[in-house]
Amino acid sequence: MTEATTVQDSRFASQAQKPEPGYFRVGVGAGFAGDRYEPARLLARFGALDALVFECLAERTIGLAHARLRRSGSGFDERIVRRLRETLPLLNGSAVVTTNAGAADPVGAANAVRDACKADRPIRVAAITGDSVLERLDRRSTRIWGSELSLADLGDRVLSANAYLGAGPITDALLNGANVVLTGRCGDAALFSAPLVARFGWPTDDLRLQAAGTLVGHLLECGGQLTGGYFSDPGFKDISQAWNIGFPYADVGANGDAIYSKLPGTGGNLERATVLEQLLYEIDDASAYLTPDVTLDLTEVNIEELADGRVTVTGALGSAAPETLKASVAVDDGFAGVAEISYAGPGCMDRARLAADIIKTRWQEVHRLEGAPAVSFVGVGSTRPWATPGEPSHEVRLRFSVRSLDEIAARTLCDEVEALYTNGPASGGGVTGSVTPAVGVVSIDVPRDVVEPKVTFV
Repeated sequence: MTEATTVQDSRFASQAQKPEPGYFRVGVGAGFAGDRYEPARLLARFGALDALVFECLAERTIGLAHARLRRSGSGFDERIVRRLRETLPLLNGSAVVTTNAGAADPVGAANAVRDACKADRPIRVAAITGDSVLERLDRRSTRIWGSELSLADLGDRVLSANAYLGAGPITDALLNGANVVLTGRCGDAALFSAPLVARFGWPTDDLRLQAAGTLVGHLLECGGQLTGGYFSDPGFKDISQAWNIGFPYADVGANGDAIYSKLPGTGGNLERATVLEQLLYEIDDASAYLTPDVTLDLTEVNIEELADGRVTVTGALGSAAPETLKASVAVDDGFAGVAEISYAGPGCMDRARLAADIIKTRWQEVHRLEGAPAVSFVGVGSTRPWATPGEPSHEVRLRFSVRSLDEIAARTLCDEVEALYTNGPASGGGVTGSVTPAVGVVSIDVPRDVVEPKVTFV
């Protein structure tokens, strides 16, 4: 990271007060794989953090990572190298970093981070493996959620199966001296609760404390969502400086109570409403949110705004963790073909509809392919950026998409749309097309004894 970058950072944030004695400060540097870089850099420089977490895996992400691993040998999110190059030199010497950016290859990710960052500061890097369970499953007896199918019914389309690990292996790595821990699939909240368990020595059978740590992780895991990013809706739920949303951090006490903040000078809102939305995010049953470490009960949670702009959250309850673990199964879903063309001028919608009819008819009559591509008409602004909002539309972007196990069918769609240049209605232009491998995801339950977590120091 250059000196110019750190000078620029000072425009967007200022130094946070250090946590009160006895409190542990954990911040979030990414809420998904494609998140911004600069909020984490600001937290590392100005946040006086004890732990920084990069939460980078969604359900499909690890399946895509396994597909990449088969094709090119790189099964982790390579952006984590840049994230750590930009933040590790700014963190205090005792701060730790946890991330699930290891995806399908945590050991490979750990090696890459070590090689890229060892000159910036002394680091001890650990990888957590054992979440990949496909080879240890009885496919015939393993049922897919929401269906009568077994895993065996999907045949050779199954690419991977990754169980959600808990905080235990990450905690073990931290207690054995790791200051950077890279995992594959784990419970998102476990990335945040593990540093707390390691710091305070919370027993695994103290369900209230495990629930408190899991709640901290659940609130922080999506980054800017807690501070207004996904909350904002102009005219209804306005936030300040939407371009400069500050990522949140929490000061957590030994009893599990937490105070949430963002850096002074950053944008966004941190208030009861933003916290409440994130509290209920992805929650089906607020009294029984199942995680690998604890069944979290949110019904007694209390959110209180403080006069200085911070928010306290207390009252998490917990009961025994579920007997089985959830696992995400990545499935080869064939190929996705997407193609677009624009029509402009008077009568553009009629010409776009004719083009859609041409493609659908040729799909069935000439190519004899099953089904039909999905069609959508994208609105004003794609060919005339100077158009006045509300003005009658004289343009449309016609979009086709298809999903097929046959790559030839997906490519046929792109070829047919390109052929509209000279074989379709008048004034078509700006054709684009792409064919990409598609990965689907289904969920299963797996016995805990098929999971064998392992900590590897590189």
